[in-house]
Amino acid sequence: MDNTYNDLVHQTFNFPQEDFKVKNEYLQYNDLDIKALIDKYGTPLKLTYLPKIGKQINKAKTMFANAFKRHKYEGKYNYCYCTKSSHFSFIVEEALKNDIHLETSYAYDIDIIKKLYAKKKINKDTFIICNGFKQKPYTSRIAGLLNSGFKNVIPVLDNVEELRAYIKSVKVPFNLGIRVAADEEPNFPFYTSRLGIRAKDILEFYVDKIEGNEHRFQLKMLHIFLNKGIKDDIYYWSELNKVINLYCQLKKICPELDSINIGGGFPIKHSLGFEYDYQFMINEIVRNIKVACKKSKVPMPNIFTEFGSYTVGESMAHIYSVIGQKNQNDKETWYMIDSSFITTLPDTWGIGEKFLMLPINKWDNEYHRVVLGGITCDSHDYYDSEEHINEVFLPKVGDGEPLYVGFFHTGAYQDQISGYGGIKHCLIPSPKHIIVGHDKNGKLVDWVYAKEQTAQSMLKILGY
Repeated sequence: MDNTYNDLVHQTFNFPQEDFKVKNEYLQYNDLDIKALIDKYGTPLKLTYLPKIGKQINKAKTMFANAFKRHKYEGKYNYCYCTKSSHFSFIVEEALKNDIHLETSYAYDIDIIKKLYAKKKINKDTFIICNGFKQKPYTSRIAGLLNSGFKNVIPVLDNVEELRAYIKSVKVPFNLGIRVAADEEPNFPFYTSRLGIRAKDILEFYVDKIEGNEHRFQLKMLHIFLNKGIKDDIYYWSELNKVINLYCQLKKICPELDSINIGGGFPIKHSLGFEYDYQFMINEIVRNIKVACKKSKVPMPNIFTEFGSYTVGESMAHIYSVIGQKNQNDKETWYMIDSSFITTLPDTWGIGEKFLMLPINKWDNEYHRVVLGGITCDSHDYYDSEEHINEVFLPKVGDGEPLYVGFFHTGAYQDQISGYGGIKHCLIPSPKHIIVGHDKNGKLVDWVYAKEQTAQSMLKILGY
């Protein structure tokens, strides 16, 4: 038989891959026996594999080190993790084991910073890059960190008025960053990002408000963020070079400026057909910065990156059971899952995101085209196409155990957007959350982080 799901995957992709293979007819994820976890914990299930986080971080560090060596680059590299991608303590603390720094986006992030410091997970030399449009609760907390000796806290100015808050409340010398407002992609509904200061205004702002106040505050960093991330196209290189050229201009009148933050991160694998040359992109970024600095005869800046999805995205999977098959007409076969896409993977519904989807079992069954449906009463609670094709193919259900379906690399943003632990559409509960990581002896173990959400917890929120 050459029309099994196993045949389909081998004919379409290079398979097995580094983090996916089939063993004894069941899918393995980073060498984890997913079927054993299903047997132990049931479905629906959220699974976090912590070792993947350090692996991603150190891969990026190695590639930047390679690029620096290749181009004889004279600055330093600093890896920052964007807490907004996943604020959970087990995620942030796992990332911090790898000598990294942090980026924040709202006032309550600063409370997390204080907790991490109290637990000795960070120190007062850790870089804390503070982004976002800031209200008083945020600026006052930033000022509190600076006044208590966190010398590498860098508030990145989103607008020209923000500086006043720090002048008023910070009592020690401190460093600043400026976010450069990027032009959006041509297909975006707006021309310029709402965030940051327009590039043409920054030189004047520096001369009028920052220059001459070096005893109180210094401009240390230019920051750029592109929604689409780091991609090899004209748009990305144009926006990056705009900021590099602005750095070169500012450096001539602002000797304290010594860093460029290229926020907006690397893509992650959302298909078995994913191809992205990380090393090439890093080499080109480093080369572009060096060439521009040499041409302008200014020192090369330190390079900061803010990787959120890249850090944590590939560490999580959502596992569902197919609990029913519905043939609604002669063309559409529905597989109903035991949860909801809207409530567990909101990006599939909100922005049409495609995650890497694979069956866990029945790889030797014949395959057919299906549409996956969630159990809410919303007509938009479905998943019907993959990143590499406008269809979904899965094994036929057959007899015996249920078909289990995994959505992989779901670790960034999904819990934050869906409202972890809160009220969900149609009161569909948050699934049980399992963590797999190393214990103090280096043994790989799994444990329950959170049980499936209960009716009682929802009713309490709703005031019953």
